[in-house]
Amino acid sequence: MNRAPAQATGKPVDRGAETIGYRGPTACAAAGITYRQLDYWARTGLVEPSVRPAYGSGTQRLYSFRDVVVLKIVKRLLDTGVSLQNIRTAVQHLASRELSDLAQMTLMSDGATVYECTSPDEVVDLLQGGQGVFGIAVGVVWRDVEAGLSQLHGERVDTGETLVGHNPHDELARRRNRAV
Repeated sequence: MNRAPAQATGKPVDRGAETIGYRGPTACAAAGITYRQLDYWARTGLVEPSVRPAYGSGTQRLYSFRDVVVLKIVKRLLDTGVSLQNIRTAVQHLASRELSDLAQMTLMSDGATVYECTSPDEVVDLLQGGQGVFGIAVGVVWRDVEAGLSQLHGERVDTGETLVGHNPHDELARRRNRAV
């Protein structure tokens, strides 16, 4: 079996493809976390914004879609009792994978170690170990985040224009766009 703990592979990831960023409050709403968690995770390097980091007081971090998916996965792992050390390893592994690979991935954990399972056989093998495990289908998290973000505001990275979700009557977004 090819099951191994999730770990960084050093493979480069194309981050230049991101054209939309999400501010902290939007990322929090889509990931189901508090702003305090988001800020702490960014300051400690657990999940840093890949579109635009904060540069001192008053600047806005911008998170990519991928970042928001990872934030939601971190939340789920924390909620199930996985240690922060193992979550850091899992986050590094997720960062090393191509964006298109994430939707096909299932993360499994026995509470101590986080594994990536890429086939149903690997999931069965892990379950047959006799120990309790839980799984996170990253594709499901992906769709949840996608649905959540479709209702919220994004920001074009190149122009700073606010992109309104499915609420075209949003007065605040229209005012922001006029001011830019």
